[in-house]
Amino acid sequence: MRGRSSFLKYWDFGEVIFLNHGSFGACPKPVRDRQNELRELMEKEPVEFLARNMLRLQEEARKALADFIGAQSEDLVFVPNATHGVNTVLRSIPFKEGDEIICTNHIYFACANALNFISSLSGVRIVNVLIPYPSRSREDLIDPILSSISPRTRLVLIDHITSPTALIFPIEEIVRELEGKGIPVLVDGAHGPGMVPLNMNALQASFYAGNCHKWLCTPKGSAFLWVRKDWQKKIRPLAISHLGGDYGPNENPFQVEFSWSGTMDLTPYLTIPYALRFLGSLYPGGIEELMRRNHELTLYGKKVLAEALNRNFPLPEEFIGSMVSFPIPPREAPWPLSKGFWDPDQERLFKEFKIEVPVIYWPQPPRRLIRISAQAYNEKWHYELLKEALRKIFPTSG
Repeated sequence: MRGRSSFLKYWDFGEVIFLNHGSFGACPKPVRDRQNELRELMEKEPVEFLARNMLRLQEEARKALADFIGAQSEDLVFVPNATHGVNTVLRSIPFKEGDEIICTNHIYFACANALNFISSLSGVRIVNVLIPYPSRSREDLIDPILSSISPRTRLVLIDHITSPTALIFPIEEIVRELEGKGIPVLVDGAHGPGMVPLNMNALQASFYAGNCHKWLCTPKGSAFLWVRKDWQKKIRPLAISHLGGDYGPNENPFQVEFSWSGTMDLTPYLTIPYALRFLGSLYPGGIEELMRRNHELTLYGKKVLAEALNRNFPLPEEFIGSMVSFPIPPREAPWPLSKGFWDPDQERLFKEFKIEVPVIYWPQPPRRLIRISAQAYNEKWHYELLKEALRKIFPTSG
């Protein structure tokens, strides 16, 4: 039954079947309306909004977010995106030649670039741990990381939910093992908030950088960096501005410096309380029910992909959240051809079938992945349409 989602009215996709919430998120109209109201207030009286009221408004937004992610508001600050948060931590720690930073082959490409840059500055060695894909057990995800630890390890950068392969790492176990050995863990939680339940106070990683503009559907440029209290005096904003070093004896320098790093549009952060209320209103069980529903719909989408491509993909359900990656047949041509190259099959799905879904290069077999997402506006028949399209693109698959 190809009915229209009752929630699709809040988004503006036109005729496109949007199965790519994972890339940039998608902000619903009611939240954008709230942002526009805030922008109007800002431009009506910029000094009143930015100078007199901004610190209070930021704290209100931080408290709402802290309640949702199981944190104290004084332990988190706003940053434009999770990559910005990762860079903030990497630039604040004084690495030296001979130190090691551990990451995995599932790392987000932008964060891999950040590590390479830090390595070029300090001589720190980047240890890239190979995690098998598909992974079939928690040990597949944990043991290679733990076995790579050495006396020179200074930091472990681990994805909570990976971008290319959409795997949920068991970060609770990883953090417990590593932090118990005195090794700080930086969690790239770009996909965490709104996809899986979070509790920063219980997790107790050294650092966690998470986006709000993905699965919490806030406007673009809305994210946070959570820093454990023992690290806060060492973590400095990438841009030191008016409030850098300008704080009283009873103020938290971590909070003060990050609260103002120059004039910019801060309204994406200020919409967080409204976005949380909006998403929480869609189902009787609030955002927790929405996350469960999206997970179940993703599992349905995985089953449909298996039917479309006539192959099984053994990936345990516990590793899957609101998106999943599935192997598709490799292309004979070298891939990718250039940094601006779009996979021809992704372009064909969009132009011929009006389906927006990413095709992702993966350096090891199976070489190419298609990654589907599930958000409130998606329905089962969206994945059925994708199945029909894939059968036309890969008529002999399997």
